[in-house]
Amino acid sequence: MAAQQVKPKISQPQAVELVKRLFRLTPSEIRSLPSYDDQNFFVAVAGEGEYVLKITNSKDSKNSNMVEVQTYAMTFLHQHGLPVQSVIPTISGQLMSLEEMDCGYGSQKYLVRLLTYLPGITISKAPLTPQLMYEAGKTAARMDQILQKMVHPHLNALQRENFLWSLSSTPLLERYVHVLDEEPLQEIVKSVIRINHGDLNDLNVLVQPDGSDGYRISGIIDFGDMYSGYYVHELAMVITCMMIEHPYPIEAGGPVLAGWESVLPLNEAEKDCLYVLLLCRFCQLLVLVRHFLTLYPDNVEYLMIIPKKVIHILPQMWELGKEHVEKVWFQSAAQFRGQD
Repeated sequence: MAAQQVKPKISQPQAVELVKRLFRLTPSEIRSLPSYDDQNFFVAVAGEGEYVLKITNSKDSKNSNMVEVQTYAMTFLHQHGLPVQSVIPTISGQLMSLEEMDCGYGSQKYLVRLLTYLPGITISKAPLTPQLMYEAGKTAARMDQILQKMVHPHLNALQRENFLWSLSSTPLLERYVHVLDEEPLQEIVKSVIRINHGDLNDLNVLVQPDGSDGYRISGIIDFGDMYSGYYVHELAMVITCMMIEHPYPIEAGGPVLAGWESVLPLNEAEKDCLYVLLLCRFCQLLVLVRHFLTLYPDNVEYLMIIPKKVIHILPQMWELGKEHVEKVWFQSAAQFRGQD
């Protein structure tokens, strides 16, 4: 299958037909939402509520066990008090439906789900106060702590070997590093990969005003990149997200770290590898997004949001070095805990 055929591109009338047939709901409003390799529609139903119609890409739709676990994880987290989306069953009582559709390049099968719509703006659009970053770290740790208790017959589907967005897969970047040919950053990326041989993003966390000129976390969306891994990987990804949006990126690590450790304290080995994991995550964002641009050139506006910022952060972290960055993070975290 050609790479550009993976992402669904169903029309708005097709989306309306799915909502009516599968859920017996008649949209009063429907519009496209930004997405990476799935397709999402905002759906409003007069007198019923607001939803997100999610059409999973054809590649992941072949692994129904994995999508089933991701969907169950949302329900499990919701039941334990985290602000995540709920899944609306189809009229036959299923949480997802495998639909065969033609998006303009032949008939393909896509898993279709209807999720509740969570209000709020993405954290990338809110002022990143130390308290909000602390809450981001704390929420991520709580989420991982709760998921550790989850039981499901298909949990092994999350053991996604060679999943490119896993921090354990950093060495796989070697096959794509050519996308940075003729760019100075390529040498930093190659160096990070050599060191390594020895993911929540900022568009998936929603916030709302808290009534005191600040913001609180109101929602966590998109579990499509969920996989089985290490707790410290999650922490690295949350710090990455906050650094990308903070005007002084290095300073973002401390409050997030303090929030995380209020739930899951790090051991010495985890503390020691955090800096390198951050470098790895920035390299992934830079290299893989450039690679996916060659596969999805019509999605350039959405895909390039993050790499534009990474271009400045990665060399700064590299030049400051492990000792300096860790000192800023851990001293700041200690000070934040002292004020808490």
